[in-house]
Amino acid sequence: MYPNQYYYHYAPQYNDNYHMLNNAQLVNDIQKAINGEYSAIVCYEKLAKMAPTEDEKNRILEIQKDEKRHLEEFSKIYTTLTGSKPSYQITEECPDDYRAGIEFAFKDEQETVDSYLDIADKANDPMIKERFRRAAADEQTHAVWFLFFFKKALI
Repeated sequence: MYPNQYYYHYAPQYNDNYHMLNNAQLVNDIQKAINGEYSAIVCYEKLAKMAPTEDEKNRILEIQKDEKRHLEEFSKIYTTLTGSKPSYQITEECPDDYRAGIEFAFKDEQETVDSYLDIADKANDPMIKERFRRAAADEQTHAVWFLFFFKKALI
């Protein structure tokens, strides 16, 4: 009889099947994040071309630069976890109208914050936690910029 046999049974963090399921879910979540970043990069290229001012265009390109960094970081994490490279797919189409596009970007960035914080909470690896927490903070900043642009577009 092992002294912790009941603890082992009831504590999923020590159960190998739980780790495998948790890692599979984490890998799926990271692939979804990769596709979201890839979609954002493509969308922000489009929005930058439609921006009404040079300042807005440059800010959108700065945001796009952050998204490219996130894509690279998440791709490295994915490759480390799976041993293979991720796929890149556009999962959401960017609107053709500038105002609709920045509203879309604002909402997407806000939703992404929660998603990245959930991934950080699920991850056991401190580096993965930190990367997704930092990305969540970046996404929140991006959302503020897009909200600012949207409010300006309404005037």
